[in-house]
Amino acid sequence: MLFHSSLRQKITFAYLIVAALILAVSLFTFESLKRVEARILQSERISALFETAMEIRRFERNYFLHAQAADLAENASYIDRLQGMLSDGRAGFAQLDSTGKIEELGELTGKYRQLIAVYVNTPVNDPQRSTREQQVRATGKDLVSITETLVQTERQLLQSSLATFRITLVFIVVGLAVFMIALGQALSRRVAQPLQQLEDNVEAISAGSRDTLLPPSQDREIVSITLAFNHMLKELEVRQKHLLRSEKLASLGTLLSGVAHELNNPLSNIWSSCQLMQEELNDADPAYQQTLLAQIDEQCERARHIVSSLQDFARERHFSRETFPLRQMLEQTLRFLKAGVPSHVSVTLEVADSLSLHADRQRMQQVFLNLIQNALDAIPNSGSIVIAAHLRKSTEVTDEFPADCEVKGDTIDITLRDSGSGMSTECLARIFDPFFTTKDVGHGMGLGLFIVYQIIEEHEGCISASSVEGQGTTFFIRLPLAVTPTGTQNV
Repeated sequence: MLFHSSLRQKITFAYLIVAALILAVSLFTFESLKRVEARILQSERISALFETAMEIRRFERNYFLHAQAADLAENASYIDRLQGMLSDGRAGFAQLDSTGKIEELGELTGKYRQLIAVYVNTPVNDPQRSTREQQVRATGKDLVSITETLVQTERQLLQSSLATFRITLVFIVVGLAVFMIALGQALSRRVAQPLQQLEDNVEAISAGSRDTLLPPSQDREIVSITLAFNHMLKELEVRQKHLLRSEKLASLGTLLSGVAHELNNPLSNIWSSCQLMQEELNDADPAYQQTLLAQIDEQCERARHIVSSLQDFARERHFSRETFPLRQMLEQTLRFLKAGVPSHVSVTLEVADSLSLHADRQRMQQVFLNLIQNALDAIPNSGSIVIAAHLRKSTEVTDEFPADCEVKGDTIDITLRDSGSGMSTECLARIFDPFFTTKDVGHGMGLGLFIVYQIIEEHEGCISASSVEGQGTTFFIRLPLAVTPTGTQNV
């Protein structure tokens, strides 16, 4: 079967062999562990006999010292318990009774009960009382001695069982390892090598190569995968453009809700001014009318600016850097998101007015739109979002930013912190992967942070994140410097 030109058959055959070996080892291990478990339970029962015998001796000594009826009652209680244990575990103890110790222990327990009863009934002034006390002590000592011998015997049997199991298991593991190595070598020649060649081709694709792949073997699966990759290469560029456009349209939908809210204010002011002019068209003072017209003109300019900002964001254009105030761009983004910011969430800007970026404004606006929207989604109840930025000299060392986020020269360091629900270490490691999302189906394609990562890389910067479940998330962005900042101001 290994020589058939099918990768699936080769792997299936190897799996069947491994499964059979694992099943055999598992059955052996299961049976061996059952025997060890039975031996451990037996050891526990023998230990219980020893402990009970020790308790009998303890209360015996107490009775001889203090002559208290309570000690005698406890002594009798433990004698009953020992005899009950011997009776209930007779079948299990039979394995240990090759030397007759269990039967001897049962007879000795009965004898001990009789001796202590005789001692109790002997008057205090009877000369035989001391002799009978010695008999009780000697018999009690024999009880402890026999149970201790049983404990040692059972312990030796348990150690022997464990040693046998351990040696056998070592031989099995070594044999299994040798067989697996041989099987791995056989599979490597027929399966792993073609897969390795295919992996090298895929890595070349990841590095930017778009050359047509050649199948490294004639196995049906390898040929099918190669053909699928070649087809994928033809479709990849087109699909990626469509996905990026879809994500941008989703962001545009978020902006539209904010734009509608922003346009409502200037339109309301224009309507009010027009109503006043209509009511006082003939009687109004020309200066007052000029004031109203100036207000209308101001509100129209404000509306035009809002629409122009939306058009700038929506317009398709090539990557183009420009120098613009960072705080102004962030304030505009927050205005767009204003309608979607709950009243119980505060957003604070700690960015100097003079701090500027030399970047593509539209793309950077999309970066912060996505990050702020994600932060809002992560805050279920009341919370806060803080966006801070400052100049970092190339000679400055900071512990705040992750070590893997490094940009040469002077930079602008930006942090976006939220007090939301945070995320696990597993999610944090994948947040910039395409199509990875923790949101419910229909609430995101998992491309937002992937696009953010691409935009930051496009600007020769870096982005990283840290998060603790229940304690919020922080995004770190480091970009090349434009203008030196001064001061800090909140919004």
